[in-house]
Amino acid sequence: MLGDGSLLKWGFSVNHKYIGVLYLVFGVWMGIIGTCMSAVIRIELSTPGLWLGDGALYNNFITAHGLIMIFFFLMPGLIGGFGNMLVPIYLGVVDMAFPRLNNLGFWLLVPSAGLLFTAFLVGEGVGAGWTIYPPLSVAGGISVDFAILSLHIAGISSLLGAINFVVTVTVLSKQYWSGVQLYVWSIYITAYLLLLSLPVLAGGLTMLLVDRNFNGSFFDPAGGGDCLLFQHLFWFFGHPEVYILILPAFGLVSQMVIFYSGKEVAFGNTAMVYAMGCIGFLGFLVWAHHMYTAGLDVDTRAYFSAATIVIGVPTGVKIFSWLATLWGSAAWVEGGVVVMWVSGFLFLFTVGGLTGIVLANASIDIALHDTYYVVAHFHYVLSLGAVFSFMGALVHWWPVITGVCLDYVLMVVVFFMIFIGANLTFFPQHFMGMGGMPRRYLEYGDGFLYWNSVCSVGSLLVSLSLVLFVYALWESLAVVRGIVFGSANSSQVEWVSGSLPVSEHDFLG
Repeated sequence: MLGDGSLLKWGFSVNHKYIGVLYLVFGVWMGIIGTCMSAVIRIELSTPGLWLGDGALYNNFITAHGLIMIFFFLMPGLIGGFGNMLVPIYLGVVDMAFPRLNNLGFWLLVPSAGLLFTAFLVGEGVGAGWTIYPPLSVAGGISVDFAILSLHIAGISSLLGAINFVVTVTVLSKQYWSGVQLYVWSIYITAYLLLLSLPVLAGGLTMLLVDRNFNGSFFDPAGGGDCLLFQHLFWFFGHPEVYILILPAFGLVSQMVIFYSGKEVAFGNTAMVYAMGCIGFLGFLVWAHHMYTAGLDVDTRAYFSAATIVIGVPTGVKIFSWLATLWGSAAWVEGGVVVMWVSGFLFLFTVGGLTGIVLANASIDIALHDTYYVVAHFHYVLSLGAVFSFMGALVHWWPVITGVCLDYVLMVVVFFMIFIGANLTFFPQHFMGMGGMPRRYLEYGDGFLYWNSVCSVGSLLVSLSLVLFVYALWESLAVVRGIVFGSANSSQVEWVSGSLPVSEHDFLG
């Protein structure tokens, strides 16, 4: 295998399809690692006593789980993986605008992930949470520096990818804007969000490094700094980051709904594009709704509450458009397991969006802030919404990527295991949050034992489903089950190319 140039093909190739596959493989394995970490967290929380035996180790798992799932699973999978696979095909171009930059963008993720794992293996680890707020992150050991450097490199990788997508769509596309597919629009808008938000995160992380290593006082009030400045910088990136993760998921869901319903989206492409644009724009105007308990004045809280609730309008446009498109179509018959994933996405993301509207109200958020209600909310949006779209897209495009089909029965079982397990894990957390259970605590009162046990059973079910999912991927490649084309997919652009043609930019040499 190695003698036929495989190392050259996969290591040095600048073919967008190969790089897309590398992103997908990397993202899937990092997602499995992150899910295993969440299983450890749930085992710890299954009983009030100590299992890990160390609160610092527990906080390390919390931090690592969040950073891995966001920066090394969802972003590489939804943007780097499917973006590289599909955007050039949908645009009808040979490759990305900067193929070598594309290669560099992926391989930067590898040392970035290595540095993140190193951060949790040296010293005391990183126990500051994925938000790495000072003063916890200022007081930490050298492991925090490793984590900051890891995020810097991951940010550079994302910026290179964003530049590549913007130039590819703007310059190389020979289509009129009205003819551009919705997934391409979602990646295009996401790329601009990355270009505008990542430099702010980079600035905050650099200031944090200066405070830690060069006696700076950006975030130290004793030296004239502002302890809340990092929160403002982080969330000016952090809230658009939510939409950076979910907008590509929206694009993938749109493509799958169009594909299996056999018709265009009900409200039209223009409405869907404007909805995504509004979501992206408003995402930059609501960052401080994460900071209601930080001492914001009443007028500021009123503004951020209103602006946050307004985002529900374009989001609702997309949800109802998808539902109207599926209504009365053949998707429920021809879509099979993929439409199951799409339906699961619609249900779970809607639940997460509704609890987001609840938390947008400052007076309610102050009572529920840093409780498990917030954990349930953002997991329904991201851990369930974005992941379900990723899983559905992986099943849908698996024949295009590999040339073989997944076993239908296995994938139905995987879907129901993940759907039931995920809801068992996160829905009870709404009740615990309203009961006052704080997040990131490894001990709790006996009154929360029942629902924590239910959550842990759900997490175990999800973990078992991932084992079955990996087996299903291996089984499809081992059996080499052929593609069965139906009437719905004979004219779709992503199915026209049954193989992965080699572009003129295939190798650096």
